[in-house]
Amino acid sequence: MSYKYYADKTSEAQLTFVNDHVFANINNQEWLIDTGAPTSFGLSNSLEINGHEFELYSNYLGLSAKELSMHTGHVVHGLIGTDVLNQFNVVMDYDNEKIAFSNEEVAMKGIEIPMRKFMGIPIINVGIDGQNRKMFFDTGAQISYWQGSCINAYEPVGTMKDFYPGFGEFETKVYSIDIELEGKPFNIRCGVLPNALEMALSMGGTEGIIGNEIMKNRVVGYFPKKDQLVVS
Repeated sequence: MSYKYYADKTSEAQLTFVNDHVFANINNQEWLIDTGAPTSFGLSNSLEINGHEFELYSNYLGLSAKELSMHTGHVVHGLIGTDVLNQFNVVMDYDNEKIAFSNEEVAMKGIEIPMRKFMGIPIINVGIDGQNRKMFFDTGAQISYWQGSCINAYEPVGTMKDFYPGFGEFETKVYSIDIELEGKPFNIRCGVLPNALEMALSMGGTEGIIGNEIMKNRVVGYFPKKDQLVVS
């Protein structure tokens, strides 16, 4: 899968998956790429991408870069959330380990998925069991999450520990779920969030979270200015 853009108005960085998290190496610093976080933060006061400089907070909901490094098992300089990501057209290329930030529209072929935003966080429609469900698209999530009693119809395939800013670590059962995005089938791992976090989902009118598993072995275009996600 290929994409094209105006090179003089685009910057590229190395993209890697480590411990099921997505990182970009920008100016020799590792950053977690997180469309599920509305606020960027880091060890420095600012971050420059593609000629744009962004002020950074020192933490998000009490989560600092040092603590983020501990949770992810990978040393990071900070986290890039949607307050920064939504200023660009972003292409994440898993196979070629590249992430591109463009000021111009990107031409890319793939599954075109409409999205809307709540507090800057993207929401997409996901088909499960023949029903359309609204879910956050969160590149910071190792697995997906689906709330409600419907998940009880599936057999758990294991358990895992995860973490969430402002809440800390938690453990969840993990289920294997078949979903569709604009008619394209995917199989994902789904967990169940603690009640306190489930309430945050309901505020956005969503039933769950689609994590970064759908990005693996694919090219994903995140185009917030035209409210579109494209998956190769």
